[in-house]
Amino acid sequence: MVLRVIVSLTILFSCLFANAQANEERAKQLLDFCMVGQGDSVYVRLNDNVRSNLTPAVFNQIFLGLEQQVGKYQSHSEWKTELVNNMKIYYTDLQFENLALRFLTAFDDDGLANTIRFMPVPAKPTAKAELLNTEEIEEKEIEIISGQLKLPGILSLPKGVTRPPVAILVHGSGPNDRDETIGPNKPFRDLAYGLAKQGIAVVRYDKRTYVYKDVELASDFDKETVDDALAIIEMMKNEPLIDSNRIYIVGHSQGALLAPRIAERSRNALAGIILIAGPARSMEDLMVEQTIYLSSLAPSTPETEKQVEAIKQQAINVKKIGREPFDEKNGLILEVPISYWKFANEYRPVEVAKKLKLPMLIVQGERDYQVTMEDFNLWKAGLAKAKYVSFKSYSKLNHLLQEGIGKSTPTEYNVQTPVAEYLISDIANWIKEN
Repeated sequence: MVLRVIVSLTILFSCLFANAQANEERAKQLLDFCMVGQGDSVYVRLNDNVRSNLTPAVFNQIFLGLEQQVGKYQSHSEWKTELVNNMKIYYTDLQFENLALRFLTAFDDDGLANTIRFMPVPAKPTAKAELLNTEEIEEKEIEIISGQLKLPGILSLPKGVTRPPVAILVHGSGPNDRDETIGPNKPFRDLAYGLAKQGIAVVRYDKRTYVYKDVELASDFDKETVDDALAIIEMMKNEPLIDSNRIYIVGHSQGALLAPRIAERSRNALAGIILIAGPARSMEDLMVEQTIYLSSLAPSTPETEKQVEAIKQQAINVKKIGREPFDEKNGLILEVPISYWKFANEYRPVEVAKKLKLPMLIVQGERDYQVTMEDFNLWKAGLAKAKYVSFKSYSKLNHLLQEGIGKSTPTEYNVQTPVAEYLISDIANWIKEN
């Protein structure tokens, strides 16, 4: 039986590998046909949906037209792949005399192309990731005791500053490490080093779901996030190296959503809260919006349409929790415990924030597709009459606080791009002023 399973898996992986190789060869052929103007050969390799919007003649002159615009073709890079919305994209970067263009394509299961495109090569980041400068910053390993749990963390301290204010970084959703590592990016490390260089101590820590990998330890937002943040606040109140009267929460994404909750439960221990990309709408609505947006980045297929419809039905189920029976066969979004969604339905972050009497800074990247300007505007509208609340949005930043142009896509997260320095400076200046 075991041998049969091993043989079956070997055959499966061999087929998958062979299919990937075949698709790369198909991608190379498409580019070759475009380069020599064989439009018919390109056309017959497209799926019906793409063919319905194009003619073979489009590809007869496409390469010649490109050379007229950006100079003679010189060379192209190695072929690479990216996974976008569960679809593998094949691409290579073509160098012309005056510009680099990316040729990309993707395929249906039958090997016909559902995407074919020439586009500008995304600009490489010019900024470098913030590194630890031991002449300016020292770091101290800490252990956070939260109930029965022990979480490893680190306290970054600016050298030459006596009892500085301290910012506690609270992660977004999922099992994040202390740096909130996503691909090659470490936004919390960037924030910690950047703030410490400007005279502010920073606590970052491994999230309980990262350390323990046990869903029972995170059955709602309090258990996943809030309780541990409160434990760190208590710890900082007794930390002699920092000013215990100037403790701030800096929440990102889900951490920003829950920052008002943390402040509400902290019993006036905080000097202020900073919300970075904080959702103001219901979580299920955000998930539906994200799924629709991601599905729009690639040609529509029956499978993607099915995924969008499924999450819409699951969102309807979430809204029924506590009021009427929901459809068991559709389940709940992400299959997380019902206690999460019950908490989310009852928690109103803007209303909680309204009741707080402490300074707040709310910042948002305008290119963010995960938490959008609609959320930012809801915060502004809800807190318009609140004192000591500041708002700022940034035209070039996405959800990871990376700079770019145009609406963000998930592939940006795979490019190492540090948190924008001006955002860090704005946060540091706000903390110093408050």
